[in-house]
Amino acid sequence: MVQINSLLDSVRKIEPLIRENAGVAERDRRLSTPVVNAMREAGLYRLWRPKALGGLEVDPITGFRIIEKLARIDSAASWNLQVSIAHDLFGAWFGDTAAHEIFGGDAVAVGGQQPARQAVPVEGGYLLSGRTPFVSGAHQATVYLGYAHILENGKLRPGPDGAPETLLIACPAADAEIIDNWNVIGMRGTGSHDVEMKDAFVPAHWAVPWAPLQKPGSAYEGPLYRLTVWPAIAALTPPAIGIARAAIDEAIELIKAKTPAFGGKTLKDQGVAQSQLARAEAKLRGGRALFYQTFEEAYAEAVAGRPIHIELKAKMQLAITHAMLEAAAAVDIVHEIVGASGVRDEYSFSRHFRDIHVITQHGFINSAKLQPVGQIMLGLAPDWPFFAF
Repeated sequence: MVQINSLLDSVRKIEPLIRENAGVAERDRRLSTPVVNAMREAGLYRLWRPKALGGLEVDPITGFRIIEKLARIDSAASWNLQVSIAHDLFGAWFGDTAAHEIFGGDAVAVGGQQPARQAVPVEGGYLLSGRTPFVSGAHQATVYLGYAHILENGKLRPGPDGAPETLLIACPAADAEIIDNWNVIGMRGTGSHDVEMKDAFVPAHWAVPWAPLQKPGSAYEGPLYRLTVWPAIAALTPPAIGIARAAIDEAIELIKAKTPAFGGKTLKDQGVAQSQLARAEAKLRGGRALFYQTFEEAYAEAVAGRPIHIELKAKMQLAITHAMLEAAAAVDIVHEIVGASGVRDEYSFSRHFRDIHVITQHGFINSAKLQPVGQIMLGLAPDWPFFAF
């Protein structure tokens, strides 16, 4: 409890700076340097980094709460933080030397998953090439993580199952190029540009087979890392929860003060506005409660050293997606309540609406991810590969 309160205090201290620069991030399509520096100095980028590597190694719930708190202030700061601390979890796949080199100190690791790059074996490592979209926080990264297929003699090397052999590979940010193409309707401040490598040399120990984790590196033996990729996937949802919270809170203030055009009755005295506001609050609270309750259960299993079975993974995926969808639904209700105020730049409602509907399209948490949950519930094999991790 002391640690979460201390971290929340740190966020409150830098809140004025984040708010001051939110519009700058939106305009420049990247998180502003003062905000990045403030978050780094507050230790936020080290939330899920192992203590052995200079991190805080906080539990998942603490990480989620910090991400959510940031989202109530600025969606871009929240999103970029969750992306980076989520990538810290992938250090468990690397050997100890690589983990220290890639994730130690003030490292900021980000990345994109698809399409896989190509890694050509050379003496001492690989030459890495390829272009990956949606690399949030590209400008503040010290290293980019991603997948790569091994290319030998112009052909992809097959794995035991006949599919292309896949590596999890890290590349220094200095050896890659950011392609300035993040031109989108929402989450503009996240700087989620394409990143391209052209024959970037990566030492062999910075590339590891991408497969279900068998034995983590020595720094990654705590309960947080026993949940493998699941806190990383789940971290995508707290930004949506925080955005919805901000939207509802701001709507309450507007409702109290607004009298709609062509009507003499204040908005706060209109029954429809009252009931819609309550519906939005219920959706947000219900989804949020399921999310946190589920991960408290999952973390308790990890602390006890029990296996994270597929049924629990299904519960986590369900909670992740459901909470995000309910947060989006709450923002939609707010958008209806506030009327024309929702399209004016002097309010934040249009940004909340745009931002959260960008999040609903993320491939790891969108509504399509309810299907494999249903498959598991029915005793069928899920078609979402991350249930194997």
